Amino acid sequence: MKKHNFSAGPSILSEYTIKNAAAAVENFAGTGLSILEVSHRGKEFVAVNDEARALIKELLDVPAGYEVVFLGGGASMQFCMVPFNLLNKKASYLDTGTWASNAIKEAKLFGEVDVVASSKDANYTFIPKGYQVAEDSDYFHFTSNNTIYGTEMRYDPDMKVRLVSDMSSDIFSRPIDISKYDIIYAGAQKNLAPAGVTLAIVRTDALGHVDRAIPTMLNYNTHIKKDSMFNTPPVFPIFAALQTLKWYKELGGIAAIEKMNLEKAAILYDEIDRNKLFKGTAAVEDRSIMNVCFVMNDEYKELEEEFSKFAAAAGMVGIKGHRSVGGFRASLYNAMPKSSVEALVATMKEFEKQH
Repeated sequence: MKKHNFSAGPSILSEYTIKNAAAAVENFAGTGLSILEVSHRGKEFVAVNDEARALIKELLDVPAGYEVVFLGGGASMQFCMVPFNLLNKKASYLDTGTWASNAIKEAKLFGEVDVVASSKDANYTFIPKGYQVAEDSDYFHFTSNNTIYGTEMRYDPDMKVRLVSDMSSDIFSRPIDISKYDIIYAGAQKNLAPAGVTLAIVRTDALGHVDRAIPTMLNYNTHIKKDSMFNTPPVFPIFAALQTLKWYKELGGIAAIEKMNLEKAAILYDEIDRNKLFKGTAAVEDRSIMNVCFVMNDEYKELEEEFSKFAAAAGMVGIKGHRSVGGFRASLYNAMPKSSVEALVATMKEFEKQH
C-alpha cells in the first residue's frame, strides 16, 4: 500500500531528492566513496556547498548585500544567535505559538524584549492584528508559520524597523521580499533536507553593531567569512538540500511552487469545511497552507480515535495533531503531491459516509 506522509517534520522529501541522495550514499560524484564518508574539504563537496547557496540566492531572488550560510543547532539555536548578534537595546517580538514563545524566552537573555501582541489566550488560533512596533526596536521578529496551531503569515510585514523571521516550516513556499529582512532562518527538515542543517540568510551590514562579545561559533560573521566551512558542516543534509533546490528550479521556481501549494491546501480545507464530521481550528483568514489543523466536530468527538485508525489503514501517516492541541494535522509541504491530498480527502469522505 502506498504511504502518504503528512508528518510535520522531519517530513516528506521529493522523490528526486531521495533518489539522488540514495545514489550518492553509494557513490558520490564518481569518487567511489559514499557522501557519508567524504571530506568536506574535497573539491566535490565544496562544489555542492557553493552550488546550494547560489541556488538559494537564485530561487529566492536574494539581493546584493546578503549572504547565505548553513549552520548547526536548528532554529532553536537561532533563537539565541539572532539576539546575540542583533539585539543592542530592545527588540520587538510577535507571539503566535510555541516556537515564537521559545524565541522570546531566549531573546530576553540579551536585552529588553517588547512582545507587541499574542494570541496565546485563544490557544494561538489566529495571528494578532493592529499591533504597534516601536520604531526604536533593533528588529521585529515573527514566526511566519506555526506548525502546531496551523496559522501562517503569508506576507512580509510593512514596518519602519528591520525584520527577522523564523521561516522553518514555510520557506520556499512563497516569494519573499528579502530586502525587508536582516535575517531569515529556517531548519531544513520541512521544506529542504533531512534534519541536521539550518539555513540563514543574513544582511551583512546588520552585523557588528552590538556592544557584547560574541562567541566564535555564534557569530554569523564567522560562518560568512568561511563560506559555511568554519567547522565541519553536515555534509549529507547539504547534499540533500542541493537536490531539493534543483528540483524546485525544475518545477519552475517559487511562484510555481506557491501556486501548487495553494491548490493543495484549498482541496483539503474545502473538504474540512464541507464534511459534517470535521472542523478547522485556525481562524479562516490566518489558515496555514503548510500545516492544516482540524478536529472532530463536538458531536462526533468520540470518533477521533476511530478515524485515526481508519486513516492509518488507508495509508495516511503522521496526521495526528500535536500533543498540546490534539485532533489532526496534515502537513502539506512543498514535496507533498496533490494525489496524496486527494487520497486524504477521499478517506475523510468515506469515513463520513460510514457514520
